[in-house]
Amino acid sequence: MNPTLLRPHAEQLFAGELAALRAADTLPVPPSWSMSPNAVVRYLLGGETVEGVEITPKYIGPRRLMEVAVATLATDRALLLLGVPGTAKTWVSEHLAAAVTGDSTLLVQGTAGTVEEAVRYGWNYARLIAEGPSEQALVPSPIMTAMRDGKIARLEELTRIPSEVQDALITVLSEKTLPIPELGTEVQATQGFNVIATANDRDRGVNDLSSALRRRFNTVVLPLPASLDDEVEIVTRRVADISGSLQLPEVPTSADEIRRVVTVFRELRSGLTADGRNKLKQPSGTLSTAEAISVVTQGIAMSAHFGDGVLRPADTAAGIVGAVVKDPVNDGVVWLEYLEAVVRERDGWADFYRASRDVLNS
Repeated sequence: MNPTLLRPHAEQLFAGELAALRAADTLPVPPSWSMSPNAVVRYLLGGETVEGVEITPKYIGPRRLMEVAVATLATDRALLLLGVPGTAKTWVSEHLAAAVTGDSTLLVQGTAGTVEEAVRYGWNYARLIAEGPSEQALVPSPIMTAMRDGKIARLEELTRIPSEVQDALITVLSEKTLPIPELGTEVQATQGFNVIATANDRDRGVNDLSSALRRRFNTVVLPLPASLDDEVEIVTRRVADISGSLQLPEVPTSADEIRRVVTVFRELRSGLTADGRNKLKQPSGTLSTAEAISVVTQGIAMSAHFGDGVLRPADTAAGIVGAVVKDPVNDGVVWLEYLEAVVRERDGWADFYRASRDVLNS
């Protein structure tokens, strides 16, 4: 028996949707792309049925942003997805690569410890010592592989990568070549190659991009969900997907409970209650949509395994407190004031107030 994948790649999970869009696509397809730019945007935004297959939304937000992102990939400019944590930058990056070339796996994860070999190439040192520099001893990076195969390379958390490693991208993005001095040769990018990088606004000043590198990117800023309803829809869809992949026991998810979680996150994130009447202190955390998804998913697990099988305020309260109170001193004060000034007085929130106080007192 083959084990079930915990998180299949986008091109695996949505293979049926991608195949249907390719079959129905009659518009011009750029070199090495698997479908037209218009079909890629339709795949991302969803909300229609193609060839009898429902295309589910992957991104809920302004259509124009996705059109700009896809159009960028059809040019010689790389794409930088910028936004605060939890604005679906990685999610959009993966689905863009899956739709454009059918392969989202050519990924470099940026960290403070990312070395130049991760961007350029490395060596099999056993063969290098035994044979000297050779093609057989070369270990290509995902970016080199994408250049050779005409695919999309993904580079996550670009601003976390040291500046000297970032600069290794300049020749790749401007000249579309990757020199290999040890072999006296180079890799030239084939048609279809491009790079999608992500970075978040909170990392400004960690490793800022040089002006030379920034010019090689077209930047698309992904905003937080514009409305409460949009964010509730995003959370509802993603929670259903994640619960299914984790095979969590089926738990009736109250739309009101999800809306409550999202409301708390939006109010504390903006520093203002939904009716605009009360200003609030803001916690140190980002309180992103991704964190709201995690809180609801955890609440489902709590309800299924330790509750009565119905998502209730007590199941989500602990997760919300953990998301809000990152700094026990300062954030604790923010959360307590919010509970007493807003939650306590709000109609229909008494159970949530009591559950939240119980978490604080435990």
